[in-house]
Amino acid sequence: MLENVLTQHNCTVKVKLTVKGLVSLGLVVLAVLLPQLVHLALGQAGGVRWLPMYLPVLLAGCILGTRWGLAVGVLSPLISFAITSIWGDPMPALTRLPFMMAELAVFAAVSGLFTKKIALNGWMAFPAVLLGQVAGRAVFLLLVVLFQSLTPFTPAVIWAQIETGLVGLVLQAVLVPFLVMGLRALIQKDKQ
Repeated sequence: MLENVLTQHNCTVKVKLTVKGLVSLGLVVLAVLLPQLVHLALGQAGGVRWLPMYLPVLLAGCILGTRWGLAVGVLSPLISFAITSIWGDPMPALTRLPFMMAELAVFAAVSGLFTKKIALNGWMAFPAVLLGQVAGRAVFLLLVVLFQSLTPFTPAVIWAQIETGLVGLVLQAVLVPFLVMGLRALIQKDKQ
């Protein structure tokens, strides 16, 4: 979506990279801060239920597209882990980090596949988010099945976490598309 706007404004490659980089940075910062705020307000159980890091990553996919969204999806949990490790309580935990990086990368990559369609029709953000969520959670579960001998996770534990996080996923499946459509409407208004 953002690529279309920048192209319509005849922006140079340097400007496009700068804008996408700044938007990506802002979304990574949001993906690091939002879980901290949710954990402060609602505890660790709040994070598992509301999945706050997923919202900025889904936004990144829908707005920035597959490649830039993928970078936000991979970097968000990695940077969060690095920063929170300083205080001795890393989020996500080291055992969960590679799984979460893969999951969020898929969230962003799949939702990013729809970015051109979203630029034409904002309602396309709904299937983008839903398919991104389903694919990301499926990848997480599949990776746990494949590597369960190397990890403390079992498919049953992850399935229970998926069920607990349904509330957050449903909220994001509604909230993210409306945020994307709102941003799209602001961009359309700016063009006129």
